[in-house]
Amino acid sequence: MPRSVKVESVATLETVQEIGIYLHRFHNLDLFKQGWYRMKITVRWEDSEIVSFGIPASVVQYEAPDLDPSITYGAWRIDDTDNSFSTQSFRIKYARQDVHLYMMIMFNLPRGIFVDLATTAVILKFELIYAPAIEDGVDLQDPVDDSSAAIHEFRIPPKALIGLHSYCPVHFDSLHAVLVDASVHVSLLKAVSHSSALKLPSNSANTEVIINKSSVSKKHIDKSCNTSNQGIGGVASLDMKNAMLVKALLTSRDILFEELQKISTAVSEALDMSKFVSIMSNMKLLNSELQASQFAIDVEVVGQGKPQNGLKGENEALDFLDVEKLLSLSQNELLDCFHLLGDQLSYLWKIFLKFHRDNKIKILVFLRDAWTKDRKAEWSIWMLYSKVEMPHHYINSKSDESSNRGVHKRVSSLWKLPDDPLQIAITRAELHRRSIEQMRINNRSLQDMQIFGDPIRTPIVIVEHVLNVPRRCPSENSLLRYIGNLDTDSLPIGLNSDTIGKKFAPQSNARVLKIVVFVHGFQGHHLDLRLVRNQWLLIDPKVEFLMSEANEDKTFGDFREMGHRLAKEVISFLKSKMDKASRFGSLGDIKLSFVGHSIGNLIIRTAIADPIMEPFLSHLHTYVSVSGPHLGYLYSSNSLFNSGMWFLKKVKGNQCIHQLTFTDDPDFQNTFLYKLSKQKTLEHFRNIILLSSPQDGYVPYHSARIESCQAASRDNSKKGKLFLEMLNTCLDQIRANSTQRRVFMRCDVNFDASTQGKNLDSIIGRAAHIEFLDSDIFARFIMWSFPDLFR
Repeated sequence: MPRSVKVESVATLETVQEIGIYLHRFHNLDLFKQGWYRMKITVRWEDSEIVSFGIPASVVQYEAPDLDPSITYGAWRIDDTDNSFSTQSFRIKYARQDVHLYMMIMFNLPRGIFVDLATTAVILKFELIYAPAIEDGVDLQDPVDDSSAAIHEFRIPPKALIGLHSYCPVHFDSLHAVLVDASVHVSLLKAVSHSSALKLPSNSANTEVIINKSSVSKKHIDKSCNTSNQGIGGVASLDMKNAMLVKALLTSRDILFEELQKISTAVSEALDMSKFVSIMSNMKLLNSELQASQFAIDVEVVGQGKPQNGLKGENEALDFLDVEKLLSLSQNELLDCFHLLGDQLSYLWKIFLKFHRDNKIKILVFLRDAWTKDRKAEWSIWMLYSKVEMPHHYINSKSDESSNRGVHKRVSSLWKLPDDPLQIAITRAELHRRSIEQMRINNRSLQDMQIFGDPIRTPIVIVEHVLNVPRRCPSENSLLRYIGNLDTDSLPIGLNSDTIGKKFAPQSNARVLKIVVFVHGFQGHHLDLRLVRNQWLLIDPKVEFLMSEANEDKTFGDFREMGHRLAKEVISFLKSKMDKASRFGSLGDIKLSFVGHSIGNLIIRTAIADPIMEPFLSHLHTYVSVSGPHLGYLYSSNSLFNSGMWFLKKVKGNQCIHQLTFTDDPDFQNTFLYKLSKQKTLEHFRNIILLSSPQDGYVPYHSARIESCQAASRDNSKKGKLFLEMLNTCLDQIRANSTQRRVFMRCDVNFDASTQGKNLDSIIGRAAHIEFLDSDIFARFIMWSFPDLFR
């Protein structure tokens, strides 16, 4: 006989994902082309099965933009075809140009039945649109040559969709280096609710089917969530979704409330929340049904400050115990809770938007500072840290120890090399990369897809912080007296007035002139290190930089000549900046830093040893060596590269190649590199960072790290002993005096070899050597993890 059905009306609760994107400033760091630019923004669900883009619901212009027709053109617009928002077009004419935007764009993403609260994320897409510069007055709304130049995407994880307030720096890519100061603000809001009729099948006796929602177990909940909206499973599934939405609204409300309080305190602007507190206290239904039944609201603020990384597990899922308590409410009570919480969230969201508009700059600065503090923890997935003690001396494996018999020795005073450091570094990085491959990264902050998009392709950086013990005399245990430069914090500028011609008095409000010099390598270009420069500018926008051109196309000759040319170029640049600073105020101090790539590091050390640089030695601040052959190529194990070096020496007659391979003089002690090691160069820097890569076949691994290798430790010839003497002399310079505080780090960068392919460059080791210039992710990791070294 036919089965009868009972029709029951079940309310379907719906929410909407509200995402606000505040655009503050477009700052040109390194755009190669002048022309007209604009930004296009879209928001969509990450799941490819959900074809749903966010709808630009509103645009608020906080302040009037620059209406100069020579710089801006047109107005912002919304494209209904792809639900995108585009800023007005602005003309970029010069480097470090600012275009202030001051606008908030609100996107709404409806959460349909296919959107899972626990697993679905949102993708923010920023697209840089470029059109070549044309005459003023030409319509740029739909230019013929308008094209997409670069894209930068961010992911908002499921956890963060409940509530997030985050700084969001948009950089696009290495060929279109800009900084868009932006912030992202996310909340869950109530949408309309409607009732739907569900058919409930009756049993053969035509009895009414009764579902006791309070008795639905976790097992049944899991099963019902996977059924279609038919019959008993349909009601259970719908009730489950409604309960989860109410719980999400409750959590989102508490997060937004706490975030408002935290932000208002941080920006020192009082925010009257008494009305909202009174509204919350009048929530009789929530107080009685939820609080009286000990409904636990475990809220962790998911703004800045506590990024969490790790594997996705059951602790991520909604608390089913709490959901069961919500399921115990009647349908009308659950609906009332939904509306009351939704109204509260809407009220709080309006308060936040008004508060943000009134305090936009303070809030942006607060979020940016919090973002900066979080970088080390956020990017720790790809970074490994360790601390080692600097050896007092490296020795040969078969050195004569008879002279030391009967003399008490410290265990750490003489170091032998037990294992191959290069192989250890490769193995350690590979094991860590495999662990990342097994990991499902689920942090609570905004995820930069340039890094998080393919986590196993991101470089692994092993940071080795060398504990810098005080330097001791060779013949006694007393600490060396400090000779040479003095701490720049304890003295005024300290320049030689006869050489410089001026002397500046220390003042509390005097300007600190910060200068960074970037030096390219063999046959390099002065812009080779522009990616590192751009990151340095992001950390400290007030820094002055010199991209050295003194030795461009002149890297075949003698290092002494190259060093002298660099020294003259640096002094000329310093004097011009000092004169400019003195005209606009008092100059209190100078911080002079250097960044070198490949043999550019030897040019830097040679320049520092030049007598004309002596007045500035006390102002040397940070030195970053990117794959520098500080110990030459005496024990290079790359036979293919060694053949190329032999060709350059024999056929081309390059003097610098002879100096790198210690063949510039028959007597090892008269070679250039041996003499350079005896000159006081490294000891003047307060911070020394040596970047190396075990994949780099162009520079010996030990040479870039200024440490010993297996071949050197086993070489008991005179050459081997002199090499270790040269190495120990360099380390003695790095070792701090008792009156100094010096940071010394070695950073191993392990690139993803699969992206380099199998070609000649990767075989001979050139690919990793050049990757230092073509990638900036490793620089981001290191520089933002230790920002104080670059300020």
